[in-house]
Amino acid sequence: MARPGTPQQDTLDTRNTAAVGGASLHQYASGFGYSAAGSAVPGSVPRGRRSLPRGAVVLLGAVLPIVLLAAWAGIAASGLVPAYRLPSPAAVWQAGVELAGTGQLGQYSAISTQRVILGFLIGSVVGLVLGSVVGLSRWASLLLSPTIGGFRAVPSLAWVPLLILYIGINEDSKIVLIAIGALFPVYTTVAGALRHVDPQLVELGRAYGLDRVALLIRVQLPAVIPTIVSGLRLALAQAWLFLVAAELIASSMGLGFLLSDSQNNGRLDRIFLAIIILAVLGKTTDAIIGLLERYLLKRWG
Repeated sequence: MARPGTPQQDTLDTRNTAAVGGASLHQYASGFGYSAAGSAVPGSVPRGRRSLPRGAVVLLGAVLPIVLLAAWAGIAASGLVPAYRLPSPAAVWQAGVELAGTGQLGQYSAISTQRVILGFLIGSVVGLVLGSVVGLSRWASLLLSPTIGGFRAVPSLAWVPLLILYIGINEDSKIVLIAIGALFPVYTTVAGALRHVDPQLVELGRAYGLDRVALLIRVQLPAVIPTIVSGLRLALAQAWLFLVAAELIASSMGLGFLLSDSQNNGRLDRIFLAIIILAVLGKTTDAIIGLLERYLLKRWG
């Protein structure tokens, strides 16, 4: 008979507590001093940075844009740079009002955002799956890593002619291109993070009788949530980059098309407008990822 406290007895005991709920393993690991990253935290919980009020955070974040806007307006008003090379903020605003009046601004922004979201979701899921396989299997790493690394080095514009040839000039080719861009950051961060999950935390999950899939979902992925979120943010930024590459070459609508069309027509004010809208949309979608991070850390942190 196994003595109390032996691994065999612990396994039997923990299997009997499996019905308690999904949080039991996490609570048990926390009792042994493991953080969400899977590292031991003996003694006390580290103190975090003191948080500022939300209003102060917003004000601090608005300082640099206001300074840049004031500098831009000052340079444009001074005449140091000709108007055909640097339109004033008022001219860019007027261009936005004109496009909004025709409905093009809202339509182009919505189309581009839809493409980014769809491509980002598809690429992130594929990257998460590939990263998990490569990060947890030595054989998969040896077989897949060199090839995926080679594809990762291919520039975004190099994919465009191939996708147009095989898929055509339609929404599918643009979404596939964006998905390719979003795939690699998630794959890279997840594969690297899973290789460094604390082995003791993994053994703890195995002691609960978790199989490989359950161990990945309930232990290993929650242990690397901050890294996964960082990969998602990089993937989202990459998705916006690949969107512009797709719309510059093979599109009749969207913000990338607005950039290309404005360049052909010499509308520098609209070029500035498209760049500003891309920046605002990119930051907005990144903030949504930040909210997801807060939820995941609250759930698993």
